Amino acid sequence: MVTSQPVPHLILRNESGNRYLSLAGSNCWTVGRGDDNNFVLPDRWISRNHAMLQRMETGEFYLIDLGSRNGSFVNGRRVSVPVTLQNGDRLTFGQTELEFYCPPIEHMADSSVGIDSQEFTATATLHVRRLISVLVVDIRDFTVMTRQIDEKVLSEVIGTWFRCAGDIIREYGSWVDKYIGDAIMAVWIHGAQGVSHDEMVRIAHALSALHKMTSQLHERYPLPFPLRVGAGLNTGYAMVGNTGTGDRPDYTALGDTVNAAFRLESSTKQIGMDVALGETTYKYLEASGAKPKLFRQYTVSMKGYDSPTLTYAGSFADLNTFLQTAGKV
Repeated sequence: MVTSQPVPHLILRNESGNRYLSLAGSNCWTVGRGDDNNFVLPDRWISRNHAMLQRMETGEFYLIDLGSRNGSFVNGRRVSVPVTLQNGDRLTFGQTELEFYCPPIEHMADSSVGIDSQEFTATATLHVRRLISVLVVDIRDFTVMTRQIDEKVLSEVIGTWFRCAGDIIREYGSWVDKYIGDAIMAVWIHGAQGVSHDEMVRIAHALSALHKMTSQLHERYPLPFPLRVGAGLNTGYAMVGNTGTGDRPDYTALGDTVNAAFRLESSTKQIGMDVALGETTYKYLEASGAKPKLFRQYTVSMKGYDSPTLTYAGSFADLNTFLQTAGKV
């Protein structure tokens, strides 16, 4: 006999009974008062774009506050950075409380039994090899900042950063694939013919905008110092799949190209630069007729790699100068 798997969901309890909010068919769900959210909650204490739930490839769910005025809470504790949710957790937004339900991950990963829902789409579709560019952006000195500011301010700052970063990435033709602590990962999928000049310059513009947005946050919040970011940008082939439905396509990517982007971002700390480009990314910039010579060549040792890796790195000032020479500013 074939049995169906329980679908992860939220339970909203109110006077008229329980309302079930399914967490299937996508990897990302937004919560807020505005009509553009996946889950619209008519609570005046909830911000228009209040919070987001994201599902990882492992099956884990993260709750991310999007800089809401009154905060997001898990079991009564305010969320200041993305937190992993556990089955039965109580989520509070404004004066609205929901219960998170998700079967154990090992149970969800058991594909030997029948599946009658869409929450396993990712496993089924991660089989297309595509050329992609992966951008990883990380807030510098985040741990130092957390020790110097109030938890409420911290929550609003990191939430605002996540929300604004998502807006910027969408403006430049991609989406945020992962929100990780104090970092984000975005993916651009290219055609079979390779990466065009316009595509690469668009990604560079997105990175420049992320830097500018981050550097201005101290004007909105009482921070001990202006925030900075570091970034790794890598281009190569990876396994990708569409795990979304309807008008919400939701791609994700796996492979060495993705891993290397994270390592490149980390390498910027070793060499004292802001941006590190993978060798293939640099070659596409060079082949396009642009002049990325402002980025200097380095050989870095990256965790998990047996041999040193070639990268081209520079500052955000170098990046902006490159964009001016590309004639796109």
